[in-house]
Amino acid sequence: MTLRSRLTLGLLTIAVILIVPLLLAMRSLERLHGEAKALRDRDFAASLLLGRARDALNDLRSAEMAVLFVRDERSRQTMLSAITDVQRLADSLEVYGLGGSVRDVRAAMQAVATGTQQEHEAALLHHDRDAERISSEQVLPALARAEAATRDAERALRTRTRDRVAQAASAAHSGSTAAVIGLVLAVVVAALIAVRLTRSVSRPIYELERGMRQVADGDFDARLDISPSRTDEFGRLAVSFHDMSQQLAELDKIKAEFVSVASHELKTPINVVLGYVQLLNEELYGPLTDKQRKVTIILEQQTQTLSRLVKQLLDVTRFEAGTVRLDVRPLQLPQMLKELEQAFRVLADQRGIRFHLMLHDGVPDAVYWDHDRINEVLGNLLSNAFKFTERGGEVELTVFPVDGGVQMDVHDTGAGIPPEQLPRVFDKFYQADNQRASSRGGSGLGLAIARQIVEAHNGHISVESTPGVGAVFTIVLPERVNARRSSAPQQAVPETV
Repeated sequence: MTLRSRLTLGLLTIAVILIVPLLLAMRSLERLHGEAKALRDRDFAASLLLGRARDALNDLRSAEMAVLFVRDERSRQTMLSAITDVQRLADSLEVYGLGGSVRDVRAAMQAVATGTQQEHEAALLHHDRDAERISSEQVLPALARAEAATRDAERALRTRTRDRVAQAASAAHSGSTAAVIGLVLAVVVAALIAVRLTRSVSRPIYELERGMRQVADGDFDARLDISPSRTDEFGRLAVSFHDMSQQLAELDKIKAEFVSVASHELKTPINVVLGYVQLLNEELYGPLTDKQRKVTIILEQQTQTLSRLVKQLLDVTRFEAGTVRLDVRPLQLPQMLKELEQAFRVLADQRGIRFHLMLHDGVPDAVYWDHDRINEVLGNLLSNAFKFTERGGEVELTVFPVDGGVQMDVHDTGAGIPPEQLPRVFDKFYQADNQRASSRGGSGLGLAIARQIVEAHNGHISVESTPGVGAVFTIVLPERVNARRSSAPQQAVPETV
């Protein structure tokens, strides 16, 4: 499945999961709406009709008294009209499912109608005793039964309404509970899907970023933890990354071989040229004029510079190939440092720079290093310090013991190095922007060789600097190093001591 399809499917799944609680809430609202509508259309309407029926029975009782005492046709018609109203209301109540109560009202009204007719006829004949007897024995008991049936209907309606309201409340509570539970579950499931979806995207991106960073640092053997057999975009990127790494490794190998071969082949003709120039300076082929001597001196200087560059290129390629063997032997460290101080004392006096060597207590007298290589490293760092320090500045070499080794700091008050360039100062051919502070440029190989020599001694080199204040190069070496061939160094950012 492609990344686009996976994202689309994941987003659709999340959307569907979040819609489920909404559907549950809508269903609960529909049930609640149905219960409310039933209350309005049935129970509330039935309650109104029962109220009207109760009022009509009261009117009927008043009309019955008028029939008994007034004894005119109008009273009779009023009585019959009231009976008709109660019967009509009873018929209307039939559809609301009040059961036998409505039938009882209807039967009572039938008895009231019959008794009222008899009562009216007796009243017209002035048979008062018969009229009162009919009223008390037939009409009033029938009215009482109708009123009792109406009250029963009201009680039944109240009970039904209470049950319906309880059902509506229960439905609302159940619906809200189901909606909340559904929402929580939906959020949890959606979060899990989102996390999984995010990890499925972020993890390969992190792997690609890590691989690119390793390749940028020169590690062309970097491998991604992404299967090339994946069918999505990341699988294709992994294949492209591996192809790119292999091609870059081949190019780097070809470049190293070319530099090695070219440096080796240039070494012999350069030495020949340098030899003949020196013979000319010695006037072995005849005297030279002053102008010719100036030219030959310049030629000798430039040839020596070219010879040093070729030697540095050879050193770099040999270290990278792991073919340099360290000549480790006992070395009198204080003596070597003092000889180094004497060698640079003349340069310090010429440039008007204060130079100090500080040996702290506890520095071992003897160490097991490659004398020439370590001397080359310190000489390179001191040369750079003098090169970038103005007249009146200060250069200091501080040596003190550390746990199981020796730390040497070369501190200067020169131009300094910009912070963003510090991680790259040990890369081949890299020159920081402080080169303009020097009267002469460099090849960009000295610090790269210094790092390779230090790492071949199982040590590490680092730098700290503040532009305009100066720089401090720090070397930490173990006291004893076994004689061995140097391994190809890893391209990594130097540690800071």
